[in-house]
Amino acid sequence: MIPAPLLIHNARLIDPASGLDSLGALLIENGRIASLTGGAADGAERLDAGGQCLAPGLIDMRAALGEPGAEHRETIASAALAAAAGGITTICALPDTQPVLDDPALVEFIARRGEATGSLTILPYAAATRGLKGMELSEFGLLREAGAVAFTDGAHAIASARTMRLALSYARAFGTFIVQHPEEPSLAHGAATEGELATRLGLPGIPMAAEAMMVARDIALARLSGGHVHFSRVSTAAALGLIRAAKAEGLAVTCDTAPPYFDLNENAITGYRSYAKLSPPLRPEEERRAVVAGLTDGTIDAIVSDHQPRDADDKRLPFAQAEAGGAGLATLLAVTLARVHAGDIALLPALAMLTCRPAALLGIAAGRLAVGTPADLVLFDLDRAWQVKDGQLPGKAQNSPFDGRALEGRVSATFKAGRKVFSA
Repeated sequence: MIPAPLLIHNARLIDPASGLDSLGALLIENGRIASLTGGAADGAERLDAGGQCLAPGLIDMRAALGEPGAEHRETIASAALAAAAGGITTICALPDTQPVLDDPALVEFIARRGEATGSLTILPYAAATRGLKGMELSEFGLLREAGAVAFTDGAHAIASARTMRLALSYARAFGTFIVQHPEEPSLAHGAATEGELATRLGLPGIPMAAEAMMVARDIALARLSGGHVHFSRVSTAAALGLIRAAKAEGLAVTCDTAPPYFDLNENAITGYRSYAKLSPPLRPEEERRAVVAGLTDGTIDAIVSDHQPRDADDKRLPFAQAEAGGAGLATLLAVTLARVHAGDIALLPALAMLTCRPAALLGIAAGRLAVGTPADLVLFDLDRAWQVKDGQLPGKAQNSPFDGRALEGRVSATFKAGRKVFSA
């Protein structure tokens, strides 16, 4: 059902793609943006934004949705609720489900389930290798035809250089890219970043060099194959330096990071706080600052939620045994805005990494305020204060590493194709 025309006026219109940042009005008709100058016809509904920010709906390039196979942690319906509350209108879903998304029918199923929510577009990633086992490539052509937006083995690094080279070549042939978990798997058997804190806590450590080693190898493979590699959740200065140099060379190399890596450091695991056990693990403060610098100078292309739903039984275990992962949909925007409030990055570049830049990587018509585009929008109060509290987050997943964190900036409303799907 197409919603009635809606005029959102007295809004701070923000479009990172065009540089727009001014007070104005936006008209929605037939589920699309009809005007950025107002002038609604008689009978249109009117919404006074009260000077709040109106921006494109957020595009999250990395989220695990639980379904199929782990519906006790999260379902697509519950994830859609959390996403709408966080201003997210498009999500790229990881393939590490049960069964794995290495079959065209499953890719189509996930996309249809997203449409059925009415509030969320789901762009499925397909498994780069069959069963995420890193051995045999999946059927890239059939999976791409079924709607796979790109290929990845999710939380598993593609360990074989030969397999990764082939994957990059095939992805290039089908006009897409490979998302890599940048961690040398033979060094990744641990629970925290190797160093003084891990030693003091008696936890097995993962050396930070594991990230840069994988990044260096795959940059070399991108150069060799001409393929596009995207590194997800980059968290160290060394890896960012390599990516920065590869971009300067003109290679098809991009990357993202997630809010924990620019808002938290490894001290968050003090007291064996398992909700802060993530993959990759949280880093020392100087690495967090390096990630912030990567946001500021444009090295990092996108900010992702890295939503990894876990239930209490997964987390309430001795730290080394607890599963890694954190809920991130509802906090994605607000934690990003924390860096804006801190003066580390301006508002438009910060929002660009949540909207138009991921849209450009994915090749989708979203992430901008432009006449004729779908009215996927988020209205948020830049200065509204709130506190993250586990047990009170939207959706099933409550395992937030930001539990107790005071934030400024909260979503007031989210619109999908012109229809309000969330209201505070």
